[in-house]
Amino acid sequence: MATENKNLSQYDKNTIPNAKDFRFGIVVSEWNDNVTEGLYNGVVSALTDCGALTENITRWNVPGSFELIFGARQMHEKLELDAVIVIGCVIKGETMHFEFVCEGVTQGMKDLNLLYDVPTIFCVLTDNNMQQSIDRSGGKHGNKGVEAAIAAIKMIDLNRK
Repeated sequence: MATENKNLSQYDKNTIPNAKDFRFGIVVSEWNDNVTEGLYNGVVSALTDCGALTENITRWNVPGSFELIFGARQMHEKLELDAVIVIGCVIKGETMHFEFVCEGVTQGMKDLNLLYDVPTIFCVLTDNNMQQSIDRSGGKHGNKGVEAAIAAIKMIDLNRK
């Protein structure tokens, strides 16, 4: 569990493979875009910091987090990529909708990782309230987008071994 003041998005660039020749697809949910844009900015910032070229980063938008599955599958099938990162934000409400969406997206991402030989990286915040999401998309707990980018680079490196 994250502590109140700990930033979880710090990494040692010297321990990360150079991403200059890696191709990334990013699928971004438009729902809760104040959060998903922060996550996207964290992904791109970390990727380029680790050597990725902006021309090797493709972004597609989808309406919500549930649609991330279809968007990621389409990226896997239509583009030559080394990793796909999905970005979304689901905030708990008063109904079961939260649980159904979170379960569906999680299972869908798992299925894509089993179906394709290219990693699908899960960057979907599933928080109890908007402030928790803000804190994790560039706020006091760092940016989960940065963590997703580093995971993507490491998984591409693993996949190429």
